Amino acid sequence: MTIATDRDRLAASPLARLEYLNAIGVSLSGERDIGRLLETILAAAKALTGADGGTLYRLAGRELRFEIVRNDSLGIALGGPGKSAPGLPPLPLSMPDGSPNLKAVACHAVLSGKTVNIADAYAESGFDFAAARDFDHRMGYRSQSFLAVPMRNHEGEVIAVLQLVNAMDSSGRVRAFDAEGQRLAESLASQAAVALANRDLIDQLETLFESLATLINSAIDDKSIHTSGHCQRVPVLTMMIAEAAHEAMQGPLAEFRMTDKDRHELKIAALLHDCGKIITPAHVMDKATKLQTIQDRIALIATRFEAAKASARAAMWEAILSAREAEDPATEARAREAYAQEAARLDADFAFLARANVGSEKMRPEDQSRVRAIGARAYQRADGESEPLLTADEIDNLTIVSGTLLPKEREVMNGHIVSTIKMLEALPWPRHLERVPEYAGGHHERVDGRGYPRGLTRAQMSVPARIMAIADIFEALTAADRPYKTAKSLSESLAILSQMHSSGHIDPDLFDLFVREKLYLRYAQQFLPPAQIDMDEVVKLPGFGASA
Repeated sequence: MTIATDRDRLAASPLARLEYLNAIGVSLSGERDIGRLLETILAAAKALTGADGGTLYRLAGRELRFEIVRNDSLGIALGGPGKSAPGLPPLPLSMPDGSPNLKAVACHAVLSGKTVNIADAYAESGFDFAAARDFDHRMGYRSQSFLAVPMRNHEGEVIAVLQLVNAMDSSGRVRAFDAEGQRLAESLASQAAVALANRDLIDQLETLFESLATLINSAIDDKSIHTSGHCQRVPVLTMMIAEAAHEAMQGPLAEFRMTDKDRHELKIAALLHDCGKIITPAHVMDKATKLQTIQDRIALIATRFEAAKASARAAMWEAILSAREAEDPATEARAREAYAQEAARLDADFAFLARANVGSEKMRPEDQSRVRAIGARAYQRADGESEPLLTADEIDNLTIVSGTLLPKEREVMNGHIVSTIKMLEALPWPRHLERVPEYAGGHHERVDGRGYPRGLTRAQMSVPARIMAIADIFEALTAADRPYKTAKSLSESLAILSQMHSSGHIDPDLFDLFVREKLYLRYAQQFLPPAQIDMDEVVKLPGFGASA
């Protein structure tokens, strides 16, 4: 913020000073940036008192830290937006022996809670001005009059100190800070302390909320190592796409712009977009194979196949013994051949089931029929009872057409987005975060209206929600930490994303931006291993040659 000041006008008119003080109060209450807020406070204090220089300290534990330093005569401007940090050692509130540091003017103001007004530091014996005199000697300056004003928050606690140096009269001579100037500085300090405390509180609450969102991701991380990377990467890609859309100067996205508040809102939504997974059963979320529950049940089926082979082997030896008693070598040979064929068939069938269990490829109808045929065959248990090689539930799982989830499990998995929406809509969002549920809850919608859970069309979805949908899909395609699939190369992922664009799944304008600005490559360079970034294949894709 900038408020024009005319020191001579303020010095000549009490009314002008009062109006200026009121204007500063209003301005302070609307400032969001801490650095600019501190800079404005010190500039206003200097203007109201006619000070040549000043320092704003903030209390941190048991010491005062330099935040802003200004001196007009010496051209010193340290701290604040675009300025170098003061880099000066903090002032301790306690001496080495533990006694209070009442010799330093700023520390005295904190410890006493009262304003310190010194007319001439060179004639003052109650304080230690050795550092000021050393500064004067080095800079050719004379730090004469001082005014240190404690800044109290709404709870009466000192949180900062305004220290002003060398009040100047109309002719440019140094004078003492008068009573009126002190009152104005104290009034400003009171308003400024409240504004500073409020800004600190807002920043702390925003940091706390973002930390809570990160904590939810960590909880999902602890629950499933296969989704933690997703929760971390999607926000990065979301903001990458959003910033590119914000910077677009022409085309259909030229009117899309974000403020800092908008960025914060979208980031929070991206962090929380999968918070509903916190209640998704782990055996569904981490189902790496079709038969996995607590463990992969393919091992149980392997035991049954071994039992079936053992039964066949036992039958073979019974036939061999009978053939030998009958002195019938031909029957013995047939028994051995029959067992060899049955064992080979059992091995081949089990190998087929083991491949089908992975679920990495779409299952053909004939393969589903083979699973059912295998499952219908019986084997003999150790107790002599017969039962099918596969249970009905195992057949249902092994005949899943695509992926590893049954329809009912997919409904449970998809239900995480419903849970996400319910959880987020139940929160009393402040105005600047009120669209978080909409953004986070729309990342499984499609622009053609065939997404879920609400079946929204492109016209019904905001740009940020459409951005999150692309980020969620592309991260999932390239991810290497999923238990149910191998990571796809960059070219494979882009080919699938391009198909989704053609089929009306994702926003065409954002897809064009994603390709044109090479956002896929920026993301890949940050998160994918070099072996996965096959740019030679990317440039062969239709529409990617020029962009890559």
